[in-house]
Amino acid sequence: MEYRVLGKTGLKISRIGFGGIPIQKITKEETKPLIHYLMEQGVNYIDTARGYTVSEEYLGYALEGIRDKFVLATKSMARTAQAMEQDIEISRKNLKTDYIDLYQIHNPTEEELEKVIAPGGALEALKEAKKAGKIGHIGVTLHSADLFQKVLQMDWVETVMFPYNIVETQAESLIDQCAQKNIGFIDMKPLAGGAIDDPHLAIRFLMNNPNVTVAIPGMATVEEAEQNIRSAADNAPLTQQELEKIEKIRRELGTNFCRRCRYCEPCTAGISIYSVFLMEGYYRRYGLQEWAKARYDAMAKKASDCVGCGVCETRCPYKLPIRQMMQNAVDLFGK
Repeated sequence: MEYRVLGKTGLKISRIGFGGIPIQKITKEETKPLIHYLMEQGVNYIDTARGYTVSEEYLGYALEGIRDKFVLATKSMARTAQAMEQDIEISRKNLKTDYIDLYQIHNPTEEELEKVIAPGGALEALKEAKKAGKIGHIGVTLHSADLFQKVLQMDWVETVMFPYNIVETQAESLIDQCAQKNIGFIDMKPLAGGAIDDPHLAIRFLMNNPNVTVAIPGMATVEEAEQNIRSAADNAPLTQQELEKIEKIRRELGTNFCRRCRYCEPCTAGISIYSVFLMEGYYRRYGLQEWAKARYDAMAKKASDCVGCGVCETRCPYKLPIRQMMQNAVDLFGK
């Protein structure tokens, strides 16, 4: 296992970390052997969030007795000092720990970031918690390159988490700036929210960028963890064949694709937006036309139920033309 220092935090972490979103799909009991396997393999960075439903709670259960083996990071959507203070206490309780290594401001808009850093904002509570020894370091997670550039100028920012993968490379120069400023870079969506179907190549691509401090693919099984760890260990230069496959993936996916972050939901018409695009992806990219159409047909609300209100588009961090994409799904599936 290769280890890196997470920027100015000084924390020594594995280059492959654990993304805590998918464990919402498994049980608390199933989480424990997964986390113990990661420990045995030398993976020592865990990422979760207040917003990941049971993720913190499951991890707290799984970490009993081995908490000291991991660098633990979580995050909150709180924007005020009072709300952030409450969330920090909930995180500590859920994770069964007195101390959280990294606490992050979770995906603020530009307006929300201003609220966070203003008097009475969430940053006040984070600084107080740091002073009190409840958290060790402060970071921010983002989906906007403009905001990425902005936070690089803020001296309290110790880490930045941002999407970076084979098809989303818009932040490469900003990732370079992180290294220059000794800010730890945490790579989220290394498989583009599951859109990239070659996890080995996706992880290899990231490990070939020396300025990626840690990548945190989501994992829910030991088999997934084993695959990700094996891929991260293969850090030889990319071959010509791999580079050609990367270009092929980029051509096929383009930029207008759903990353399954689900920030667009809930839909005012009750459509599971990400499920529509997931089935469309299976139909178009994976050759599973019959299977994808059967799954789509079984959905209670389909793309044709879209009322065109556009609320989803105001929430999408990638500014996707969701209404047009819904119409594309109607054209594909016929309803």
